[in-house]
Amino acid sequence: PRQSRKRKSLAIAYEGDGAEPPRAPWEPRDWREQLERIREMRSSRDAPVDEMGVQKCYDSSAPPQVMRYQVLLALMLSSQTKDQVTSAAMLRLRRRGLTVDSVLQMDEETLGQIIYPVGFWRNKVKYIKQTTAILKQKYGGDIPGTVEELVQLPGVGPKMAHLAMHIAWDSVAGIAVDTHVHRISNRLKWVKKETKYPEETRVALEEWLPRDLWKEINWLLVGFGQQTCLPVNPRCSQCLNQDICPAAKRL
Repeated sequence: PRQSRKRKSLAIAYEGDGAEPPRAPWEPRDWREQLERIREMRSSRDAPVDEMGVQKCYDSSAPPQVMRYQVLLALMLSSQTKDQVTSAAMLRLRRRGLTVDSVLQMDEETLGQIIYPVGFWRNKVKYIKQTTAILKQKYGGDIPGTVEELVQLPGVGPKMAHLAMHIAWDSVAGIAVDTHVHRISNRLKWVKKETKYPEETRVALEEWLPRDLWKEINWLLVGFGQQTCLPVNPRCSQCLNQDICPAAKRL
């Protein structure tokens, strides 16, 4: 009888079919300290993105629907374009009354003259005209309220869609990853393994970064990338993370 009781207790002790205990979720080494130091370096808010970023390009006094349209247009113009150039192009557009109807009434040549010299301006003229027509026909002149619908619009990629959700709809659906966020995340080893494309980086970051930081991270890293963690010749000697950045000694 004793033996059978012992066997029974052993069976209960090993219940669970030999499954391993759950592991702690992965997170990068020193990331909290790195983030805090980046916040300190960004405290002056004097990077181009702070003064001329998309969040500064729309008319905040416009009706909400017009404001959201202007946000989306600024994002479309900003691709492969410096903030200063995007800001100037948006100012020229707004002087002509920037609405869905005004853009639909404008011919492509005029639109091109206004937005030049933004990067790939000829393609953007076509995308803006196509997207604006869709917004008028399908969304009553407003912009879609989901990432899934936004990325279906001509010339709108995932980064733009997430930023449009942040800025236009005040909704955090995911992390907006541009070239700065992509580059810095890889340099700091904020991804488990090196990523080649911004969309890969977005997925990797969202796996571990607390959701309450998703909105802030784009703004922080873009400005940091514009001023300190440059694409070429980063200013490591001026960076507060120099001692805990995996890339600092190599660069």
